Amino acid sequence: MSMEILEKYYEIKPESSIQDGNITRYMKNDSIYTIVPVTHVEQETLIELYEISEHMAKYQDKKVSRFVAQAEGKFLITHEEQDYVLLKNTKRKSGSQKNVGRMLAKFHERGKEIQIQISSINRIGQWKEYWITRLEQLERAWHAAVQEKPEEEFEKLFIESFPYYLGLCENAIQYVTDTEMDLVPQYSDRGTICHERFHDNLWKESLEIRNPFDWVFDHCGRDIAEWVRGCYFRQPRSFQPEMIHFLQGYQSIITITEFSWRLIYARLLFPLHYFSCIEEYYSAETQSKQKHLEEKMRRYIRDSGEYELFLKHFYKIAGADTKRIPIIDWI
Repeated sequence: MSMEILEKYYEIKPESSIQDGNITRYMKNDSIYTIVPVTHVEQETLIELYEISEHMAKYQDKKVSRFVAQAEGKFLITHEEQDYVLLKNTKRKSGSQKNVGRMLAKFHERGKEIQIQISSINRIGQWKEYWITRLEQLERAWHAAVQEKPEEEFEKLFIESFPYYLGLCENAIQYVTDTEMDLVPQYSDRGTICHERFHDNLWKESLEIRNPFDWVFDHCGRDIAEWVRGCYFRQPRSFQPEMIHFLQGYQSIITITEFSWRLIYARLLFPLHYFSCIEEYYSAETQSKQKHLEEKMRRYIRDSGEYELFLKHFYKIAGADTKRIPIIDWI
């Protein structure tokens, strides 16, 4: 069907295709085309993502996907009652591996220059509300599981562990509240283009594509914290050198302010990894996937003390100036 869309609406006949994770991309000359289904994406969101991708391209980010208009000048097409947009990238030679922290800082620098008002994908100052909503949803699921007294091992783990992670959530929410009360954000703390969930592999793919549908508008601490979280869980016994390299690379371009450090820490306090594991389990379509998530949950619970130590020493390891930064007492 994707080939049909390309030929019918854009008059593009691909020379080849490549599978990039779950995404099929199509090649023509030096261009890479990606068809994105957007039936359930709000129009305002699509407009903002288009504007942002054009902004990033204008500021010389050559890896950003740009929206392609069809012959009639429209960016949105409807095919068999489903809506789609087409993204285009220029094929690039893979260069030597660069410091991801430095690359992210440059990306954030470009994003901070955007002039248009962002509302649909704006997450600035909304972490607490999102976390509270997510926590309440999980708490309802926990109460239901307690009432049902399940036989499944995963649900037993969920029932036993939730009160502990509830405490982490409450600390994260309070930490953000205190940060917003104690400090005035600096000019460098202004909003920028971030990712829904930034992780190490996002920019390590051979095609080096930066997809607007991965983006939100937020404080830079969001991306830094999620990269650090991923780094820790990828190698909990040996994460320090890579994390330090990343943070030093970032700060060679942008200095991390006290306000930023505290938001990064609050985000690391919030157990997003735990939430994601539970949400993935209940939406998993196969038993093997559920079994994999059960093992992941077991590791998270087993190693929770190690994660507490990571949180306790994070500022010191990261090289943050902690003279005025509050430390969580119970860690």
